[in-house]
Amino acid sequence: MSQTSKRSLLMRGGAIAVVSAASLLGACVVEQPVYRPPPPPPPVYRAPPPPVVYEAPAVEVEVQASQPPPPLPDYEQPPCPEDGYLWTPGYWHWTGSDYYWVPGTWVQPPRVGVLWTPGYWGFVGGVYGWHVGYWGPHVGFYGGVNYGFGYGGVGFAGGRWAGNSFAYNTAVVNVNTTVIHNTYNTTVVNNVTVNKVSFNGGAGGIQAAPTPQERAAAQETHLPPTALQTQHVQEAVRNPALSARANGGHPAIAATARPAAFSGPGVVSARGATTPPPRAAGAPGAGQSPGPGHPGMGAGQPPGAGHAPVAGQPNGHPPGSNVVQRPNNTPKPQPPRKAPQGQKHEPEKGR
Repeated sequence: MSQTSKRSLLMRGGAIAVVSAASLLGACVVEQPVYRPPPPPPPVYRAPPPPVVYEAPAVEVEVQASQPPPPLPDYEQPPCPEDGYLWTPGYWHWTGSDYYWVPGTWVQPPRVGVLWTPGYWGFVGGVYGWHVGYWGPHVGFYGGVNYGFGYGGVGFAGGRWAGNSFAYNTAVVNVNTTVIHNTYNTTVVNNVTVNKVSFNGGAGGIQAAPTPQERAAAQETHLPPTALQTQHVQEAVRNPALSARANGGHPAIAATARPAAFSGPGVVSARGATTPPPRAAGAPGAGQSPGPGHPGMGAGQPPGAGHAPVAGQPNGHPPGSNVVQRPNNTPKPQPPRKAPQGQKHEPEKGR
């Protein structure tokens, strides 16, 4: 074999050996695994939340009765005793056997900035339930009952807070402006049905539902009646003369100037009351029939004669009130009675 052939064979063999060695080395290389995160889970369908249905919180029902309360009596409002006092209307309270009249009265609020929402009777489920009144930043629903003196069935028109002071609307509430100076005068027109119905719902009741503003007020923070308001109710139910069975719906103590003060100045009787309001113990004439000028009595008039309500107001308003009601149910004045022949007719005192 020639030298050239040998050299060719050696080169070819070397090439084969190199390729074989490279193959063996490649077979020895270990491939490192590359981490790949798992695929995300398929999206899960979630139904949208149901729409929020607004429901006003239930007002606490304190008492239940099987019979409706009597109509609201007619009475005048005693003057506000001090600056800062707020009016709370009178109402009929059920004791389990009879209704007792809780007189309207002026009360110190528990704190600055709150207003009184009166309680009301509501007929639901075959019974009459008493929805307790409360203090809050706005006046809520009180059954549409026209309690008078700013509480015409919706809201309150008798005054408003001006900073830390309460301003009284003298067109609506009875305020002595020589003593209380934070006042204003705004005529209020109540386009409501004039009646003395004292409950909501049921046969003969007021058909009224909360307004959006009253529903919003029901969601606010409320304060319960004050301790003096509670004492006022307790004093009323201990007084037999305030039961509807005894007074026929015309209580001798229809309103007071201060809570739980059921005698003395500032006590007002209802129109048609058969007995005069009581006087404070030890006062001149205590236990006797009141004479002219007695608080709540017209001079020389029988009990209750000085408490005729202003036209359209079931509970009346102070003299000179600018509260206008529609319709106007003012009775027509009666012609003067003729004196018997041979006698001289003299006008009655206090007329």
